[in-house]
Amino acid sequence: MRTKRRNFLKMTGMAGLGLAGAGIHKGYASEPETNQKPGLDQLNRQLEKSHVQQFNMSGFAAPKLDTVGVGIIGLGSRGPDHINSLSRIEGVEIKALCDIRPEKANAAKKKLEGSGHNPTIYTGHKEVWKKLCEQENIDLVVITTPWYLHAGMAVYAMEHGKHVASEVVLAATIEECWQVVETAERTRKHCMMMSNTCYGDFQLLTLNMARQGFFGDIIHGECAYIANKMEKNFAKNRYWDMWWLKQYGKRKGNIYPIHGLGPVCQIMDINRGDKMDYLVSVESKDLGMSDMAKKLASNDDFYKPFADLDYRGNMNTSVIKTSKGRTIIVQHDATTFRPHTNIHGIYGSRGSALQYPLPARISKGESDWVSQDEFKSLEEKYTPPIVKKIGKIAQQVGGHGGIDYMMMWRLIDCLHNGLPLDQDVYDGVSWSSILPLSEWSVNNRSNSIDIPDFTMGKWKTNKRNMDITLAEGGNTKLKNV
Repeated sequence: MRTKRRNFLKMTGMAGLGLAGAGIHKGYASEPETNQKPGLDQLNRQLEKSHVQQFNMSGFAAPKLDTVGVGIIGLGSRGPDHINSLSRIEGVEIKALCDIRPEKANAAKKKLEGSGHNPTIYTGHKEVWKKLCEQENIDLVVITTPWYLHAGMAVYAMEHGKHVASEVVLAATIEECWQVVETAERTRKHCMMMSNTCYGDFQLLTLNMARQGFFGDIIHGECAYIANKMEKNFAKNRYWDMWWLKQYGKRKGNIYPIHGLGPVCQIMDINRGDKMDYLVSVESKDLGMSDMAKKLASNDDFYKPFADLDYRGNMNTSVIKTSKGRTIIVQHDATTFRPHTNIHGIYGSRGSALQYPLPARISKGESDWVSQDEFKSLEEKYTPPIVKKIGKIAQQVGGHGGIDYMMMWRLIDCLHNGLPLDQDVYDGVSWSSILPLSEWSVNNRSNSIDIPDFTMGKWKTNKRNMDITLAEGGNTKLKNV
């Protein structure tokens, strides 16, 4: 099946959307080709025909793990945050740490001194992460490397009997999405993309409100990841191999769609009663990235390789239509001087909600937002049990205000109790697919593009996941908090 799909991609000239190539186990995704204009609906039909679902991972519950042995790949920015969270959860043993840079790996291990964790260190060369995946006493591999490496590492880890929790995005090409799905179904191993914003207080509040019918029929959602990261992107060695800057200079489209999109998809029951059908994507021109690169290069040879890159536009706006007729707007801008926002707008037939600009607001379907007193009353009524149980403790532990800890605690709790994870592999790849599909649309005059159905039609009958009521589980104990 893989050969058939890959040959089709080459024949149609659409390899850029699907190419992971034979080198996927190296963890390096090919960059997409541009200016290819065959119909993606034809591509999607072929992709779906060539994939036969081996096992429906939606609702899948793996055998219980009393103790979860964890290995972490990538110890730059996100890895240490997850170490902090995992070391504060009972029934977790951090067995291995990996980073290509010895100083990062050694520093991470040093922070665990006296904690009872004594991980094996893997470092020094690009392929060393494979040894971590092969280590026998690891149950869960946490991947926090640059996102173009995630899919190859996830596939390799699952093929070596490990569950996977990957930072966003899970896959950078459509072919990678399918390879991750095929591997998860064949190995029956969890592969969760860690969309931490799904665990924000307001996101969980509105999810509970939606499930209890407060908003009526959900009609529209608005979401984004907008944050000024110009200085960080250009800072020397802020990110390994200047990888973020390189991505902004090589790709178009929404290259970071997940933080806003994940919570909206869960509110709309995407992959569980509805699915994303197609999208169109429009992008502004670049105002700033190219000028900054040229200015820096004129005074510092380090920046000369970045001076002539074709940087993506500041703002990308993608519009998604679902099979049930809903719409989603998802935006990305990390290069304009403007305040941070994920928007998180939910609009229904009887009510609506909007998180940004702060303060968050709720409407009962009237022309004005409810008063702050009424907002607090609704908050008390609809705050779900998961927030009541662990929300304040998570804030104390930290990690993006506590959402990292809540996410990691619930992941371990599900593994301890043999429960389905809050986000499954189909969520991970469908949300991630917006990256390459939006790129194709931008490069093809904003033509519409079908979004593959990675569930192979099971979205019509799949049951809802993410148990925010803690009807099952919720018994994993906290440690050092």
